[in-house]
Amino acid sequence: MELDLAAAGAELTARLTDIPSVSGDEGPLADLIARALLALPYLTVHRDGNAIVARTELGRAERVILAGHIDTVPLADNLPSHSERDRLYGCGTTDMKSGVAVQLRLAAALAAPVRDVTYVFYDCEEIQAARNGLLRLSRNCPHLLAGDFAVLMEPSGGDVEGGCQGTMRADITATGTRAHSARSWMGHNAIHDAAGILEVLRGYEVRQPDVDGLTYHEGLNAVGIRGGVAGNVIPDECVVSVNYRFAPDRSVAQAEEHIRELFGAWKVEVTDAAPGARPGLTHPAAASFVAAVGGTPRPKLGWTDVARFAALGIPAVNYGPGISEIAHTKDEYVEIPKIAECESRLRDWLT
Repeated sequence: MELDLAAAGAELTARLTDIPSVSGDEGPLADLIARALLALPYLTVHRDGNAIVARTELGRAERVILAGHIDTVPLADNLPSHSERDRLYGCGTTDMKSGVAVQLRLAAALAAPVRDVTYVFYDCEEIQAARNGLLRLSRNCPHLLAGDFAVLMEPSGGDVEGGCQGTMRADITATGTRAHSARSWMGHNAIHDAAGILEVLRGYEVRQPDVDGLTYHEGLNAVGIRGGVAGNVIPDECVVSVNYRFAPDRSVAQAEEHIRELFGAWKVEVTDAAPGARPGLTHPAAASFVAAVGGTPRPKLGWTDVARFAALGIPAVNYGPGISEIAHTKDEYVEIPKIAECESRLRDWLT
């Protein structure tokens, strides 16, 4: 069955949800989205793998981008979707097929918005950054992502969430000397020494800086530990993996410098990092958007692809009907009234 873009937002969300699109397997859903958009004569449509970009070309003074990823995390025996009272349950309902449904309904309904609109539907957001469809688009055809302001349809409960935190993962290594456990005094136990790393983490006082009027809450935590050679060997290495979520007033280089200072007594290897994005709410287009949708903006306590738009010089916010706190859970759901509310507010802004 083709996608019916005239269907109610909740109905379209359910249809999108019932088409599995785990990261890397978005093809069938991307095909349906592409065909639905190609049927709209006022849009130019470009496809790059399983990412689709549809644009109005009305010559408006301002161009805005509505972007959403079409992939989900692996299923957890939570399809097909089902509704209970005012909730629609199913894998991806909140993150973020309800947001994608809003994008599609707006694309179908608004042939002549007051701003030119670029609708971006992309793949592989939920896995490693190298496969991210938005990153691929920014490299293969950056002109398609040109714009004055972007709205990422990430779950935000229908509130504007500004910017995003940066993220860094690092391995902190305690070293020792290997020996037979029957003669442990001849060696040095690296696992025991890892206690010092954990003490640094236990006593760490997180920053809560104000960035452009929003307060971000940083976090530094151990997310893994590995060590040991055999049951009769004193280990000569123990590695504690940490994840640092840093406010967007710090660059990746500054975050790395901070981690290296904290753990100066040990070997530090940064294994992954992505910059944050400042809120950008002072930009005229962002201010207009916030005024149109209402509410009080809050910081995004996590990393999202608004950082990719920031790298392109495009201010961006997170705004979608889903609930970030329950994304990726087996009982993931979206509140059905939020879908219509989010669509209505975006429609008012665009018309």
